[in-house]
Amino acid sequence: MLEAFRDHLERSGLVPPGVSVLVGYSGGPDSTALLHLLKRAGVDVVAAHLEHGQRPEGAKEHALAEAFATSLEVPFVGGKADVPQIASFRGKGLEEAGRAARYEFFRKAASSVGCPLIATGHTLDDHLETIFLHLARGAGYAGAAGIPERRGELIRPLLPFSRAQTRSYCEGLGLWFHDDPTNVDERFARARVRARLLPEFRALHPGAEEALLRFSRLADEESRFLDGAAANALERAEIILNGDLNFLTSDVELAFDREMLVVLPPVLARRAIRLAVSFLGEALDFEQTHLVAESLKWEAKGAVTADGGELVLEWDSQKLHVRKLEVHEPFRYPLVTPGETESEVFGWRLTARASEASQRPTRAALVTELDRSKVKGDLFFRGAQEGDRMIPLGFDQERKLADLIAESKLTLAARRRLPIICDMLGPIWIPGVCLAERVRPASESAAVWRLEFGPWVPRETKHPREA
Repeated sequence: MLEAFRDHLERSGLVPPGVSVLVGYSGGPDSTALLHLLKRAGVDVVAAHLEHGQRPEGAKEHALAEAFATSLEVPFVGGKADVPQIASFRGKGLEEAGRAARYEFFRKAASSVGCPLIATGHTLDDHLETIFLHLARGAGYAGAAGIPERRGELIRPLLPFSRAQTRSYCEGLGLWFHDDPTNVDERFARARVRARLLPEFRALHPGAEEALLRFSRLADEESRFLDGAAANALERAEIILNGDLNFLTSDVELAFDREMLVVLPPVLARRAIRLAVSFLGEALDFEQTHLVAESLKWEAKGAVTADGGELVLEWDSQKLHVRKLEVHEPFRYPLVTPGETESEVFGWRLTARASEASQRPTRAALVTELDRSKVKGDLFFRGAQEGDRMIPLGFDQERKLADLIAESKLTLAARRRLPIICDMLGPIWIPGVCLAERVRPASESAAVWRLEFGPWVPRETKHPREA
């Protein structure tokens, strides 16, 4: 199996040379085989194991999994989640809650140890089971495609191999693994498909399994073609929100020209709507997607909230606005002077350095200069507050900040994320919106704070062997 696995890695290009991979390692035969195979194939791997809090023997299995990884000289990252509590709190089934907990843990672990890729032990059997589960739930081409070999940072190197092959590999080499009893617990849908449906399907015709795989490959090919066409349509229809401050909310809202969506063939319009929602990490079911697509044709304005209540689609006569619903708390923090102040949550970075005045100040810019002799006390930033006022650059009377921000045509999400730079007397700069007259540099040689506002860029993380 090792040679076939190496050949598959080479042909597929799933793991580029020199790239570290976090392996989602449950301790079962599939993930055990995957960890061992990747290690033998010369891939730099880290094992990540999440204890689900569902079975009393979970703690013992966690320790055994760590011991096995250590025996391979593979770094180990462990975690624990209370999946039953998560399922109850979120109103989800144990399978769905467990899957969500695992992937959240894997992504955080991969980020912390500097692994660009996350590999899971899904096999050919998992792929077939997933196709049936998706079809039973009413999936289209995307669901009929089953488990993708690659999606973003997630890779599944074992998809060409069966569950029997991974077990045989582990047993043949005497590798430790354990069997999760939930895999045969027919209270879970996947276990019922595994125990009842797949054996009967295979018995229907000698070539039934290969026929299903062929159908899956065709569905995947056609689904990707339609996704590409829908993405092109969205790109042409996109309306850039918030001007130069677009980076503030690109992860939470998108807008598209309504008329350009309405003229699309229905199959592309529906897929474009679903794709727009998926860009923001959410999903629409078929009924919701169909409702939005039809409403765009006939209703002047309206709104639909996605399942889970975390995203809303709103439309008027000009655009479709897709936005995540966020809860914002008031904030106030000191500004680092000189130095960098970052907000990973809101997606911005502000750099302050001492210099001499070098430019004529403008009202609406992302770079400005403040006369240091006119700044009173330490600089800090906060959110907008009711009653905020300033005298804008070039004016001699106060204006409400709410009016100045409204005139900039920023969306609600951008207004909530935008920092207001203040000194002890009040607001002095709103990046991209307005500068206060009272901090205008007195002369071309005045000592100033030069402030630059822009998008936050994540810093590189180190692999544990480099830390």
